[in-house]
Amino acid sequence: MTAPKTHAEAHRERRDIVTGEVMDESRLIRFVAGPDGSVVPDLARKLPGRGLWVAADRASVEAAAKKGLFSRAAKAKLSVPVDLADQVERLLTQRVLDGLGLARRAGDLTFGFEKVASVLSAGKAAWLVEASDGAPDGRRKMLAQARKASPEPRIFGVFTSEELGLALGGENVIHTAFLAGRGADRWTSEVLRLSGFRPLLPPEWTASWREEP
Repeated sequence: MTAPKTHAEAHRERRDIVTGEVMDESRLIRFVAGPDGSVVPDLARKLPGRGLWVAADRASVEAAAKKGLFSRAAKAKLSVPVDLADQVERLLTQRVLDGLGLARRAGDLTFGFEKVASVLSAGKAAWLVEASDGAPDGRRKMLAQARKASPEPRIFGVFTSEELGLALGGENVIHTAFLAGRGADRWTSEVLRLSGFRPLLPPEWTASWREEP
């Protein structure tokens, strides 16, 4: 029988090649040298080769590229794609979107205004996922409901209703609640990495999020 992972094994730490800081893998992006000597993002941490770890934010990835830190860490001449940070953002965005699809199949999501409002009132939501192009009035009401919830859910507003619909197998998906639990914890890890590359909600939502209902 395989022994269960210890806490230390489950949360491994790596050194960021930009700052030298040692941090949990969940806060880093792994890169490897591809067969052609180019730097390749490995978000799933499964590609063969020595891992080159960089903090999960655009500034760090761009610094590693501009300062030749990938080559220095690998002790070999590596070529860096000019759009490496954009590549990482696209891959992270897709992983977050795919994670919603997995959560739907696992029964970890609730859809629709009334159902989501009920989950928020019961304090069962880890995340409120709102379509970025949803009607402002409905969004304000939902954000106000979320603000009153205990505990308050985090708010995510990256995807359009069409993108959410394609990922979740529905149409006109506007309001979604990600139920608290292990699935939400795993998704949160991906979302936090994405937050280093793009905002998790449009700036104009901030006022609505904090306004009194």
